[in-house]
Amino acid sequence: MFEGSIVAMITPFDQNNKIDEQGIEELVEFHVKNGTDGIVPCGTTGESPTLSHEEHKKVIELTVKAVAGRVPVIAGTGSNSTEEAIDLTASAKELGADAVLLVMPYYNKPSQKGLYEHFKTIAEKVDIPGIIYNVPSRSGVNMLPSTLAELAELKNVVAVKEASGNLEQMAEVMYLCGKNITLLSGDDKILLPVLSIGGKGVISVVANIIPKEVSQMVKEFQKGNYQEAQDLFFKTIYPLSRAMFYETNPIPVKTAVRLMGLPAGNLRLPMIDMEDSHFQQLKKDLKEFNLLEG
Repeated sequence: MFEGSIVAMITPFDQNNKIDEQGIEELVEFHVKNGTDGIVPCGTTGESPTLSHEEHKKVIELTVKAVAGRVPVIAGTGSNSTEEAIDLTASAKELGADAVLLVMPYYNKPSQKGLYEHFKTIAEKVDIPGIIYNVPSRSGVNMLPSTLAELAELKNVVAVKEASGNLEQMAEVMYLCGKNITLLSGDDKILLPVLSIGGKGVISVVANIIPKEVSQMVKEFQKGNYQEAQDLFFKTIYPLSRAMFYETNPIPVKTAVRLMGLPAGNLRLPMIDMEDSHFQQLKKDLKEFNLLEG
């Protein structure tokens, strides 16, 4: 369930800035058709901070229905409130999600023991596989490998999305708890080195626009075709991954999806349209990689 290319899918909005239900169906079909191995609705890339609780649950419901069991659905249900995370996680299970993605409690910056108790409580309250999402740049707190090793002893803590950017820390994760937990890259730009230390895949931003390439690259690596994997990484995945961060995610990726003619809609405030210089460079990149007609 937790290997390969797992897309952190955008949330498409309609012209009234409401959830585009048909758009979710179209995006799911695009990903399944192009070999995506799993779908994450309501992650950061899905603009979860701007979704109401009702919308959050609706997006999960629509994604589960559209996927129809063809690939795992890993619903983003994390929060800086443990009770809120429990509510969202329980709802995701009831709606048919296969697993949940639980981000670090953001803004309130708990201690390592506080982090442990937060995730332990969620894991004990709701019986569903959970992926811990370590992203210090957004949450303001970094989960140490020793804390993760303790959590990995729990039945429902099965994987970690590591987005610290610290390969040494990820190596320590593998050293301490590699037998009990699956390591997934949380950063497309370092997917290749993460695979080299034992990672099994990626929860990907760039797979929103090149799902086939990201999926193929991971599969080539898993088959031992390291040169093919490296070629795919440096020729396509790495440069386009850099383009996805010309501005704060998900601004560039949602713009790219819209330019490619896929359902996207506008961003919700406080996210706004790209600066023109970045927008023009993004269009140039998409044309260079044949994702946009000249």
